Amino acid sequence: MADVSQAVATQLANIEKRTGKTLAELATLINQSGLEKHGELVTMLKTQLGMGHGDANTLVHSVRQSDGQSAAAAADLSDVEVLDGLYTGAKAALRPLHDLLLQQLVLFGDFDAAPKKTYVSYRRKKQFAMIGPATNTQLEIGLNIKELPENARLKKLPAGQMCNFKLRLATAAEIDAELLGWLKAAYLAAG
Repeated sequence: MADVSQAVATQLANIEKRTGKTLAELATLINQSGLEKHGELVTMLKTQLGMGHGDANTLVHSVRQSDGQSAAAAADLSDVEVLDGLYTGAKAALRPLHDLLLQQLVLFGDFDAAPKKTYVSYRRKKQFAMIGPATNTQLEIGLNIKELPENARLKKLPAGQMCNFKLRLATAAEIDAELLGWLKAAYLAAG
């Protein structure tokens, strides 16, 4: 995987080009907004400047000099410990579904896992999937791929979201060839 700091620098340079504003101007906009919460700042940038979620998120982390590390890295937890933390209490019954999906993902090839507070991001050169508990009874899968055939199981998300499609599942039977095909297509597109 490419050096993360280099990737962030490239993304920030691209943000300057897309917005027509320097990083100093963008920092002033953020710092003088009167907003304190990270999510509020991201929403403001998306609304005022038409930024995508990833760009707005990276810019806020950069300006605030927060590292934006994953939940696992911040707490120095193993992948197993992070999954244990996501699937506690009433959500514990969903853990086997996540594990089944992971068993299939590893068959595709190499990728990185970036655990977050409420899901795990799976990445190659870019994120291809997000998996985490949506409710106590449903697992949510986000897919990053521009196009997939229309399907009642898939919900197409508006532009600017962290994923292009999402779906939910509640049973191992729903981890079928169709779902695995979508995951593999997203995996290949992220390479």
